[in-house]
Amino acid sequence: MNDSHQTSALPVARRRVFVVDDHPLVRNSLVALINGQPDLYVCGQAADSASAFIALLREPAEVAVVDLALRGESGLELIKKLQALTTPPRILVVSMHDESSFGERALRAGAMGYVMKHETTDKVVEAIRAIVQGRTYVSHTLAAELTKNYVGARARTNLSIAGRLSDRELEIFRLVGRGYETRRIAQDLQLSMKTVQAHYSNIKEKLGLANATELIRDAACWVESEEMPPG
Repeated sequence: MNDSHQTSALPVARRRVFVVDDHPLVRNSLVALINGQPDLYVCGQAADSASAFIALLREPAEVAVVDLALRGESGLELIKKLQALTTPPRILVVSMHDESSFGERALRAGAMGYVMKHETTDKVVEAIRAIVQGRTYVSHTLAAELTKNYVGARARTNLSIAGRLSDRELEIFRLVGRGYETRRIAQDLQLSMKTVQAHYSNIKEKLGLANATELIRDAACWVESEEMPPG
């Protein structure tokens, strides 16, 4: 038997997902849904913020699916605390709270996606896969509202993003907004990963962004507003 054929047939590594929801039925449903995917699996679960934080501190996950309404400390506070971890998970909020009231707050806290619980299960899986790839995932309605707020806020500033960033920084900012991950940016621009990360730090400092989540969010909004037809 040829060993090379066996090696090529090895399955793709599944992404680690942690689920936080205080309703057992909802949590178990999410766990079953995620474990049923060929590229994802649940590495842990919790019913409250404190237990989730301790578990993720001990054993990092690539994605955390978090409800906002938790017993004790809220999901929003958990999202903020998770940003301080050495390897913070990318966070998807799955909540009954209306996105028009809590969507932007969740993203500002550090989440990369927001799905309301009345959506189909396909949306949850789609959202997890999107944020694993470094892309923000929100509904078209919330995306439009975020863009509107972003454009209005930027229009009131005296200096545009383009004016604050160097040519290389602006190029990288645009690629981040189009969903490119660090490795691909480095390859496309023929830069080292370390150099790209140094540019990230400079961009965050110049634009007053607190973390990578804010960088991805603002870059995506900027690209969308730049490519929006006039009128």
